[in-house]
Amino acid sequence: MIEVETQLARVLGESRQLPSDTVALAAAHGRYLAESLVSRYALPPWTNSAMDGYAVRSDDVAAASPETPVILDVVADLPAGTASDPSLASGQAARIMTGAPVPADADAIVPVEATDGGERRVRITAPAKRGVHIRSAGEDRQPGDPLVTAGSRGSAEALSALASAGYGTVSVARRPRVAVIATGSELVAPGEALERGQIPDSNSLLISSLAIEHGSELVDVVRVSDEVAELEAALQALAGRCDVIVLTGGVSMGAYDPVKELLSPGGQVRFEKVAMQPGKPQGFGRLAEPWVGEGELGPLVFGLPGNPVSAWVSFLVFVRPCLRALQGASVVEDPRLSARAETGWRTPPGRRQYLPARIRTTESGVVVSPAAARGSGSHLVGSLADANGYAIVDARVERVEEGDVVQVVRLMSDVGARL
Repeated sequence: MIEVETQLARVLGESRQLPSDTVALAAAHGRYLAESLVSRYALPPWTNSAMDGYAVRSDDVAAASPETPVILDVVADLPAGTASDPSLASGQAARIMTGAPVPADADAIVPVEATDGGERRVRITAPAKRGVHIRSAGEDRQPGDPLVTAGSRGSAEALSALASAGYGTVSVARRPRVAVIATGSELVAPGEALERGQIPDSNSLLISSLAIEHGSELVDVVRVSDEVAELEAALQALAGRCDVIVLTGGVSMGAYDPVKELLSPGGQVRFEKVAMQPGKPQGFGRLAEPWVGEGELGPLVFGLPGNPVSAWVSFLVFVRPCLRALQGASVVEDPRLSARAETGWRTPPGRRQYLPARIRTTESGVVVSPAAARGSGSHLVGSLADANGYAIVDARVERVEEGDVVQVVRLMSDVGARL
């Protein structure tokens, strides 16, 4: 068996960043930025008021109090969006709204709550120190200051910053085009009545939904039997349309495993036993001739186990980092947290365990428990509905006991807005 890190390194070594597209900011939500950008403007672009109130000379109101109010003449009215810069002599003020440019002659803002709200003359009952309630031009960013880095996601916050800094479009990596093939003569469409030996095809829905959640464009979802010719036809139809093809089933040691039978001989896809549970049988490679033309770069191919929990874990450990790398993500793996086990569970000997889990944050810290009452099992697909992450247990650990500290990963989707 090979280690998880060995298999992941092979995957990432083939996961070259896709070409970029220029899109409107609204269409970049959830996408990975293809370039680092600096601010085009000062942020804020002009010195402006942080309060509704009155722009004043601070010396004029230094002695103001409820007992000895200062009365100033109001010589201008400044709503947000105005370009006006009225002159203010000593003894004068300008009524100003939040966000409006501060007159050059003013050096403080008196909040409206410390006044009588006068429109022609205003009574001020509190002093205002120089610079109070004023947002200085460029205090957040100066032109040319770093704003976002290549490989970061176009979050709502990042897009807001880009818009404020003068951008209307941005360069993002193209979404990976992904196709999913579920193999198995026992599979029937979800919702169909089952005959003896049949099971619903949950894998194609699982994997295609995960691919979309992690930024991919779904090209097609195909269900094929264990007939090699049927799988061959499906691959031939998809090879020129995809960046990634994910197959589930047919990768173990069984007598009717068409994926290995079809793809092993040419060495295009290598099949390995990985020291993990679930998900030991793994296939990965890239299609070449005769699937694609001579010299063409064929799609990456993942052969995942057919058991649903195994397919889920395999996607998260191997396919998800690949999809992120194709999009130029600077970080391809989710961060691990330390969590305390709320209950004990069994672990597989000699293999790293990836356990679907319920992860909670309590007053005492992060805690974790198995999503399935029966603990670990590659067939326990119902438990995935309760999983919001997974626990990772080292191969050397013989059993997790209540109170033990383990590593966990909370599920974090990369899904962006489809506008």
